[in-house]
Amino acid sequence: MDQTHHAGLPATMNQTEPPVPAPAVQQNRLVLASASPRRLALLQQAGIEPSALLPADVDETPLKGESPREHARRLARAKLTVAAEAARRRDDMREAYIVSADTVVAVGRRILPKAELPDEAADCLRLLSGRQHRVFTAICMLSPKDQRRERLVETRVRFKRLSSRDIERYLASGEWRGKAGGYAIQGLAGSFVVKLVGSHSAVVGLPLYETLALLEGEGFPIRERWGAVE
Repeated sequence: MDQTHHAGLPATMNQTEPPVPAPAVQQNRLVLASASPRRLALLQQAGIEPSALLPADVDETPLKGESPREHARRLARAKLTVAAEAARRRDDMREAYIVSADTVVAVGRRILPKAELPDEAADCLRLLSGRQHRVFTAICMLSPKDQRRERLVETRVRFKRLSSRDIERYLASGEWRGKAGGYAIQGLAGSFVVKLVGSHSAVVGLPLYETLALLEGEGFPIRERWGAVE
């Protein structure tokens, strides 16, 4: 057998070269059309970290004769449109999924405000005291192929009868500020809830089951991001 080595040839000539790593594939991106830390936390709870937050500034004044459910749908659609226009102007977000949502608290056909003043919040709490109300959360999703999907989730919530001290102390917490109906169910006001029928996460601001179903239906790889299950 000829064991002669040819001069000048590298020692690795006859060895198998290591494979060249394939270029990293860009992960599916998701834009949340909201600045709400509660909606962000809910997505993170489901293992989704948005690539960008693009809050949409829209007029949230109810239209004359508009029902609570239609109000929620209209605002979620408007937020999606504004966020989509902003995202599609960015090279890194042109192929992103976009999710928007709006939450409305209502007693009958009366739409309660997103309280900004203590008097507004106090009026809401007195109205909700000892009775059932409804929370409507509309979500809209736009896929990279511009497929638009939406859902409306209705949840019924009953509060205990609130004393003047309950209301006074809750107002002092400041938790109500900017919240639909003047309360945040994920915080101190959770102790006011006697009964809830529907989706707790929808009352917080984003119904997780319905949101994930819309995304998965359009090919967003949700559970692949959960990692290996031991």
